[in-house]
This record gives sequence, structure tokens and C-alpha cells, in this order.
Amino acid sequence: MKKLVLFIALLPLVSSCVSKKKFAEAQAKLVELEKSRDEALAKIKSDAADCDKRVGDLRADLQSKDNDLNAKTKQVKDLTDQVDYLKKTNTNLLDRLSDLSVVSKSGAESIKKSLDALNDQSKYIQNLNSSIQRKDSINLALVMSLKRSLADVNDDDVTVEVKKGVVYISISDKMLFRSGSSEINAKAEAVLEKVAKVVNDHKELDILVEGHTDSVPISTECVKDNWDLSAKRATSVVRLLQSKFSVAPERMTAGGRSEYSPKENNDNSAGRKLNRRTEIIVTPKLDQFFQLLTNGK
Repeated sequence: MKKLVLFIALLPLVSSCVSKKKFAEAQAKLVELEKSRDEALAKIKSDAADCDKRVGDLRADLQSKDNDLNAKTKQVKDLTDQVDYLKKTNTNLLDRLSDLSVVSKSGAESIKKSLDALNDQSKYIQNLNSSIQRKDSINLALVMSLKRSLADVNDDDVTVEVKKGVVYISISDKMLFRSGSSEINAKAEAVLEKVAKVVNDHKELDILVEGHTDSVPISTECVKDNWDLSAKRATSVVRLLQSKFSVAPERMTAGGRSEYSPKENNDNSAGRKLNRRTEIIVTPKLDQFFQLLTNGK
């Protein structure tokens, strides 16, 4: 009987201990869940910030392309106005010719030559206008393809832009090479593969690869100076594009610019960092360009 009474008396204490233990476990679980929630929210905010930045960059790029398009549209209008003027002049000359009652044979021949020259000039302007529009369309498509392909690459390492009517792909030296070396690293091969896929879709264009250095002198067993380093780096890129990614060698040219074509001032580390780069320049085929100019003479 005494044992029964003792058991009944201890029962509430045992129950209380079990409840406190469960409460403590629940509290710990709650803390863990709150921590997971906070980490998830932080990642979502970070991802959202990255997305906002990319949207901003794309909007700025779109505005730039829109400005370029407006400038080219004005250029097209000016050329069209010139063609209209030439046609009007041609018509006026024909009218005057028909009104002349007596025209010497030599005078008529001279007028005919002038008219033929005007017609040739008009055709040349029209062809040039068509070539400009086609080139601008190709450049725009090329830039958009490259930016989509390189969207996951840090903007500080790779930039794509149109300058002087051609597309420039600028890749930092830290992305491509070790300091003072012309050997391409594995990370850079992935970037060059993406570039190769895009340029292989535009076989009507040529590729000029230029190596650039800063003004800090270099001299090692393998590299004589910055001229040597810039040329070897450009050659390494061309050789990889040909051997590994099947870019036709007859489309490519490699050249070293040493320290003599800087983007920024070499007097500070930030400027020197930007100057150490390799540029892949996608250009129209020069033989076609010169043929167009020759036909206009």
C-alpha cells in the first residue's frame, strides 16, 4: 500500500520532466527552422539583386543599340535623299537634252557620259547603303548572340561591344593566362569555346586576335619583352580556336600590340589591369570591302 502511494506521488514529476524535454526539443527545432528560413530569404534577396543588375545592364545595352539604329536610320535617309537628288538631276539633264534643237555630236556624247557617271554613282550609293544596313544587322545579331552565350561570365573578365563598325570581344589576361605566360588555362577554354560557336555561325566574317600588355617590362627565358608576350598570347588563342574549336585558319589573323594600344592610363594599377587583355575582333572580309570600294570608283 505504501509503495502504491509513493508511485502516485512521483507520477506528476516524471510527466513534468518528459514535457520539458519535448519542449526544449521543439524549441531547438524552431530555431533551426528559423535559421533555414533566414538563409533562404537572404539567398532570394541576393538572387533578386543579381537579376535586377542584369536587367539594368540589358536595358542599357538595348538603349545603346537603339541609339545606333537611330544613327544608321538617319544615315540611310541621307543616302536616300542623295539618290533622289541624283535621279532628279538626271531627269533635268534629260529634259534639257530633249529641248535642245541643235546639239553637236561631241556635246551630246559629253552629256551622255555625264549621265552615265551619275547613274553609276547612284548605283554605287545604293549598293553602299545596302552593305551598311546588312553589316549593321549582322553586327547586332552577332553581339546579341555573344552576350547570350557569355551571360554566365563575369562582366569584368569579358566585354562585348561594337566600335568603329566592328565587334570587339575583350578578355582579361587573368581569365586567359597566368601572369607572364602565354599558356591558356582550362577556365578560358570554356569561354573561347562559346565565342567559337558564335563566330562559326558567321563564316562570312574574319577574326583578328590582338594581344595587349601593360607598360611593365618583362624578360624571362621564354619571353623576351612585351612585344613577344602579346604576340605569343594572340597566337595561342588563334591556335586553340583552330585546333580545338574548328575555326577556319584562313579566317584568322594573330597580332601583338605590346603596351602601345592601351585602353586606360598605365600610371596606376587599375589602368594596367584593364590594359592587360586579348581582343577578338570580328570584321567583314577585307577583299569584299575593297571590292565594294573599287566598284564605286
